Amino acid sequence: MEFRLTYRGNLPAQPSERKEALLSSKKHAIRRHFHPQMKEFWRKHMRLKGYFAKIPHTKSIYAPGAEGEEITGLDVIANDFVVSGYRFLPLVNNRFGLACSLDILFLRRDDPGALIHGGDIDNRIKVLFDALRMPKLEDIQHIGTPQIGENPFFCLLEDDNLITDIKITTDRLLTPMEQDEQINDVHLVLHVITKILDLHKADLWSVS
Repeated sequence: MEFRLTYRGNLPAQPSERKEALLSSKKHAIRRHFHPQMKEFWRKHMRLKGYFAKIPHTKSIYAPGAEGEEITGLDVIANDFVVSGYRFLPLVNNRFGLACSLDILFLRRDDPGALIHGGDIDNRIKVLFDALRMPKLEDIQHIGTPQIGENPFFCLLEDDNLITDIKITTDRLLTPMEQDEQINDVHLVLHVITKILDLHKADLWSVS
């Protein structure tokens, strides 16, 4: 599978470990930006859209769920990715036997020299990777409860160690600032290409 995700907004740098908790809510705000894009990709992809259909099940086969209740294929998958009050639906996960590569166009409003010598790029990319994956249990207490339409919560990655290749191109953002933008905001275009790590798992879930 091959597709693009976009992001416009604040992308802070990774802080020291003792300040990491303060950044969890900001990472989740970025994660929320990608959620509707990932949901739309599932809805439009010829092999993934079938998971939106309801399927009959029994409690003994698909837990949790009551006898005779109908849930979707998405629910069956999301029930395996529960973190506190959230049910996540990561496209790239070990169950599907998938990994991915990322080619990122990183646009920001900095002077040309700063694009070359800007030492914060690596730290900001680390924050982006965290926002592309499911949060860890220790992060949940800082991000609140799911909002309407976030059950399940669509994201790209189960874990960022499933990113096998990364390319980053930085350039200067030339569009005039809009009223809702800040000088340090970025515009990102992420080119995602999934790759199969386990052929049997990929065939089983029909996402190759």
